[in-house]
Amino acid sequence: MPPALSVLTRNKDFRNLFTADLIGLGADWFVMIPLLTLLPHLTGSGLWGGLVLAADTGVTALLLPFTGTIADRLDRRRIVIAADLAMAVCALFLLLVRTPATAWVALVAVGAIAVAKAFFTPAAQAALPNVVDPEELPAANALAGSAWGTMLVIGASLGGIASEAFGAYPCFVIASALLLFSALQVWRVRRPLQAERTEPPAPAFAAIAESLRYIRARPRIASLVTVKSAVGFGNGVLTVFPLLALALGAGPLGTGLLFAARGLGALVGPMVLRRVLSHRSWLLPGLALSMSLYGLAYIGVSLTTLFPLALAGVVVAHLAAGGNWMMSNYVLQAEVPDALRGRVFATDFMLATLSVAASQLAVGVFVDHTDPRVLVAACGAVTLLYAAGWSLVSLRRPAPATE
Repeated sequence: MPPALSVLTRNKDFRNLFTADLIGLGADWFVMIPLLTLLPHLTGSGLWGGLVLAADTGVTALLLPFTGTIADRLDRRRIVIAADLAMAVCALFLLLVRTPATAWVALVAVGAIAVAKAFFTPAAQAALPNVVDPEELPAANALAGSAWGTMLVIGASLGGIASEAFGAYPCFVIASALLLFSALQVWRVRRPLQAERTEPPAPAFAAIAESLRYIRARPRIASLVTVKSAVGFGNGVLTVFPLLALALGAGPLGTGLLFAARGLGALVGPMVLRRVLSHRSWLLPGLALSMSLYGLAYIGVSLTTLFPLALAGVVVAHLAAGGNWMMSNYVLQAEVPDALRGRVFATDFMLATLSVAASQLAVGVFVDHTDPRVLVAACGAVTLLYAAGWSLVSLRRPAPATE
């Protein structure tokens, strides 16, 4: 049996935590896809959909430094369960979005869900090494890294099908039920999700400052918490997908296929690049290669006039992006002490999220006035330039002596 599947079948605690993550990601799509369809129908404007996406990304990013501190101070199991329960309740508030006058409820509910996700994400990421044995961590990380891509392909597809078949409101109820089940799966994990604390926790701002000092004093860790931003700064390309599909003659179906190709790449990337994890000296070069491949793939997409080739380029780009995410997560989980892991992961995810938001905002400014192929090429070029600068700084550092 492949090691990634072996750890899933052998380790019940990891299986429960992993399935909770999958279920939660699926619930997210059961909220966002129907909501982004419902709001323009109710209001006649795309503005509310944009505000909802901004709230979902921005609120989470701004809170992560504080929620990462909480993940290092309190019981991570309770944090994750409480976040799931809060999201389940907030999803039901979306049932009140019935008229243009109640569209603001969607913004408040999604903002509240984003707050809960800001607590969930660093706690769950920091907990992973505590539910597996050290030799299982590479395989567990490959599976965890594929979860987002899996649910982008499956969850988004099912969310769209369910929304089309039943309407938005039953989807919100389904999302709430899924989140309750996710909380149940976390409750079933028996291993502690953090190491025993021997010192009293520092005040919140002092704890944040401590984690920043830790990152700044360790250039290798600093490289790892900045590597995801390369792909983040190229993620503005997602804003161009609908126009790119039209330019290549694929229409609305093509837009869906481009997003599905993105999910497929993110799904298989961690599996394809998992072998890198067993060789510490390969990790930083592997990260540099993954960033460069992402940029080159999108430059290739901008040059093709054939839609199938564009789909293949998107798969390759996000295969590299999925591997990039998985590799950097693994090294942070393996090398950062448990007492600091939640805060370091919060910083890591905050930088990645802010880079995505900045890229999508920048592309959004030009998307109505610029050829989509030019914007796709620009996103690829930005990632490629970031990869070159990151490599010049990071690859000069010696690799760890231990393989």
